[in-house]
Order: sequence, then structure tokens, then C-alpha cells
Amino acid sequence: MSDEQARTEVLQAVFDAFNRHDADAVVAHMTEDCVFETAAGPEAHGQRIAGREAVRAAFAKVWEGLPDVQWRDTRHFAAGERGVSEWTFVATRPDGYRIEAEGCDLFRFRDGLICEKKAFRKDRPPLAPVAP
Repeated sequence: MSDEQARTEVLQAVFDAFNRHDADAVVAHMTEDCVFETAAGPEAHGQRIAGREAVRAAFAKVWEGLPDVQWRDTRHFAAGERGVSEWTFVATRPDGYRIEAEGCDLFRFRDGLICEKKAFRKDRPPLAPVAP
């Protein structure tokens, strides 16, 4: 298996863990000093979260606030030390409004693990709640 194939498999494993809401499995594929730049935040890069435990906590917080969140229609590829994942972010907010927006992550790898994740998501108004 090539390095690119191995990195693509890591990306798939990370997104499988995202969809299981398994923070331990997500960060198992990240370096101790990993950096996650969120899709939104006060800075041009969103918000920068550094370190495996801080990144783990950030994902756990997302799942707590959006308990049905899923990253659907994922596609991954890797070239050299870089990787890209494309996806559709789908979730229901606590007020019942829905989020459905396309996005992507840019990754950097070191020694087979993710050392950097930069998230980008379309800015789309929330969708009305589904009628019961």
C-alpha cells in the first residue's frame, strides 16, 4: 500500500469516528501537538485549537450541541504529506432548525498521523425544522 493510500484510509477512519461521535478514535489518528482550525471563529483562520486533548474536547462539544451531526458523502484523497476530505455537514440545532452545507478539510500529515486539520464550510442559512 502506498503512503497516499494509507493516508486516505486514515482520513476515512477519522470520518467514520466523527460519525460514531467517538472522540478517542478521532484523535488516535492525530499527533500529540496537532492543530485544528475550525470553520468559524474570531480570526481569519476561524479558531485555532492546539493539542490532542483540546482537539478531542472540541469535537466532543460539537457532538454535545448537535447530537445528530453527520458528515455525509465523504470523499478523500492524499498527495505527499497533504490530504483533502470533502463532505456534507448535516445536523439539527437545538431550536429544531437544520444545517446542511458542503465543506472540506485540508490536512497535513507527519509520521502517518494528522498534525493539522483546517475546516471550511459553506455559510448557508439554517433550514426550517421538519414538520412532525
